[in-house]
Amino acid sequence: MTSGFSAIFWRFFHWGPLTAISIIKSITFMTLYMNAMWWPPNRTFGGFLNQTVFLMLSASTGFNFVMASLTGPKFLPLQWRPKNPEDEQFLQYCATCEGFKAPRSHHCRKCDRCVIKMDHHCPWINHCVGWGNHAYFTCFLAFAVVGCLHATVILCGSLYAGLHRDWYVYYGQYSKATVYLSLWSLVLGVFNVGLAIGVVIAVGMLLFFQVRAIVNNRTGIEDWILEKARHLREGTEDNFQYPYDLGKWKNIRQVASWTCAPIGNGVEWAVAEGCDQFTLTREQLLQKSAKRARTRTYTILKPVSGSWVPLWSQGCRVCLSPPLTDEARIKLDVGDTVRVTRWRKHWLFGEKIFDEPEEPRNGTKKDKKRKQQSEPLPEAHKPPRIRGWFPRQCAVELVEDEDEAEQQQHFNEKKKHK
Repeated sequence: MTSGFSAIFWRFFHWGPLTAISIIKSITFMTLYMNAMWWPPNRTFGGFLNQTVFLMLSASTGFNFVMASLTGPKFLPLQWRPKNPEDEQFLQYCATCEGFKAPRSHHCRKCDRCVIKMDHHCPWINHCVGWGNHAYFTCFLAFAVVGCLHATVILCGSLYAGLHRDWYVYYGQYSKATVYLSLWSLVLGVFNVGLAIGVVIAVGMLLFFQVRAIVNNRTGIEDWILEKARHLREGTEDNFQYPYDLGKWKNIRQVASWTCAPIGNGVEWAVAEGCDQFTLTREQLLQKSAKRARTRTYTILKPVSGSWVPLWSQGCRVCLSPPLTDEARIKLDVGDTVRVTRWRKHWLFGEKIFDEPEEPRNGTKKDKKRKQQSEPLPEAHKPPRIRGWFPRQCAVELVEDEDEAEQQQHFNEKKKHK
């Protein structure tokens, strides 16, 4: 029980949930305070209904936010393998989880687990959005947008009445001169109007993308896979069919339910006609092969600090054009080797290559047996994977014959499909 409470505590003890909860409570309390003067709920039925609706929206926003964070997505079991061993050839392998990735599962480097139907890692709930909390997260966004719109109307109306209070008194309209603004209530009222409008704009855009993902039955990661599939087939007659688009209403029923519980088992999915369970995973393997073909090896000529804003070491041009992603920046030393897979004007993304340790001449019988059977090293002896962005001007490309041969083989295979 203690460990469960500790997990819940650390789930919310993060800048994202703390900021989101603070914004929700600030808007709620200030709106109730101003509404008590502007349209008191104890005087008219309209005032009672207005405040009741707002409280329901605020409570629903908080409830779905907490449930989206506590429920979280469902993780694929560690060392997961398909029931049929022959299906392993159609799946990607996750070295971190030491198992295969089920269809629609992706590894989250922040959760450090393979997440079922992962959409993205949301800092506001300090968790991934995926199969398990997708419905809660969408409801949270919807109630937040509607609730903040309601709060904006109440706050703007009460501020208008408070600023014109002297005018109402002068002309004898005492029934409208009910809002009294002190310095702090004026400042906090304007501040929370700004918060509410900001939430409507920012969360409204995110709600649009979430609703679009539900209607198309396609996560943000799958959008990217589909875009790469189309780019890979440019100039050919081959078209990739997305397997999980069942039609708008069937797509919505894959997520929407009265209980917000996930539908299915997270491994097997309903697919469109002409597709199977591994249509998307085969495409991922093809794209991974293309990625390996365009991989380049770089060596580091200048130390890389790993800073997000390396102003003193790299200059202004590098700092003013950072990659628009929350992926890590890595620290590198002179002489390190990196396999680069993504390029920007002033930045590169790649994985650091570790030199394999030389085995001692007088190794143990166990070491010699492992070498003869080609067994992998134990997990404790494997170097950690270090991937991230680093400044481009600190590295230079190495040309290797093996890379050229692999690239040529990939393009030869691509010509066969045309």
